[in-house]
Amino acid sequence: MNWKTEWKKLVIVIGIFIGSFYLPVGTPRFDKAITESLHLVKWYAREHVLLCLVPAFFIAGAIAVFVSQASVMKYLGAKANKILAYGVASVSGTLLAVCSCTVLPLFAGIYRMGAGLGPATTFLYSGPAINVLAIILTARILGFEIGVARAVGAVVFSIVIGLIMHFIYRKEGFERTAAQAAMPDPEVERPLWQSVLYFAAMIGVLVFANWGKPVQEAGLWYAIYTSKWIIAAVFGIALAVFLVLWFGLAWWKILLGAVTVAVLAVLYPDKPIASFTAAALAISVITSTAKGPTKDWFDASWGFAKQILPLLLFGVLIAGALLGSEPGAEGLIPNKWVQGAVGGNSFFANFFASFAGAFMYFATLTEVPIVQGLMASGMGKGPALALLLAGPALSLPSMLVVKSVIGTQKTIVYVSLVIVMSTISGMIFGVFWG
Repeated sequence: MNWKTEWKKLVIVIGIFIGSFYLPVGTPRFDKAITESLHLVKWYAREHVLLCLVPAFFIAGAIAVFVSQASVMKYLGAKANKILAYGVASVSGTLLAVCSCTVLPLFAGIYRMGAGLGPATTFLYSGPAINVLAIILTARILGFEIGVARAVGAVVFSIVIGLIMHFIYRKEGFERTAAQAAMPDPEVERPLWQSVLYFAAMIGVLVFANWGKPVQEAGLWYAIYTSKWIIAAVFGIALAVFLVLWFGLAWWKILLGAVTVAVLAVLYPDKPIASFTAAALAISVITSTAKGPTKDWFDASWGFAKQILPLLLFGVLIAGALLGSEPGAEGLIPNKWVQGAVGGNSFFANFFASFAGAFMYFATLTEVPIVQGLMASGMGKGPALALLLAGPALSLPSMLVVKSVIGTQKTIVYVSLVIVMSTISGMIFGVFWG
């Protein structure tokens, strides 16, 4: 018997027992925090898992199976041209209106396919941070100066953070370069234009199914919002056609799934989530029962889901308990503590805004009304920018997943870089425009 190991287990058991014995059940704040955490998990499961994560898992699985390793290494690999690699990684983020959790399967996919740590972390930050819709909304609601500062800061951050991560772990980069140099170039199974259209169809579904409602009920953005499910359906139909023509799936299976989705759309026109769920289930059943690459696609997607979903839901549960489920709600940490800590433009105010934002969970576009409420309660412009730069790109759930992909040390360095740079940016902005 290994007594050292057994003593560790005993300490854990005793700790759990003491925590359970003194569990403050019945106290208003604790009971409220538990309720808030469950509310947040319920909302996350209803609004975020199906519309955001399921398409992201399929895209990540497709990257792992259908994107050649040579292509990833050519543009994002450790030996790729640095200007090209970081340019592609940062621009890729602008194409996806995703949050810090939705980008995780895509990040894991390109990193495991051979992308360098620097470009991969640039993509990890740029995905949720460089969100064109969110930046426009920020400028309209919080002010033109904050909108511009957020746009410039997010672009610069994504590249600088990637470069610093590459520099700190350059030894690993050399090892990945050597390993990639020894790999033969894989054969390309289909023309590039087919792969581009295939991924464009999936990304179209992801982007338009999650298109947020703009502030003004007029103009192009609102027109897209009112038609978003029609546009998403067009991309879904295109994907179905591609799967039959280029991937060899049985047309009658695809047609059966399409008819089911169409019937639900007619029966429940005010509940498009029903049709979306049916489409996701149909694709899952068809690909999981197929053979060859399409079966591998489902297996890879399911592998990402098994790794990421439990960590995300656990992180959302903790975040809800600590900070509440929505603006104005409270968890274990009182809102007045947060509001009182981010007034003015001191170092502490900016650091606290960056640190708190890094651990909070922001769904796409929700950071703007949250910051608007905090500013109405006395939050300074510097801390507001710091929170906008740190919050959407990070969250406690995303940290848990990133740790499982690149390890604890690299995750701590990445999170620290985001917090430090957000703090400095907030202080500089507060001095000139606070």
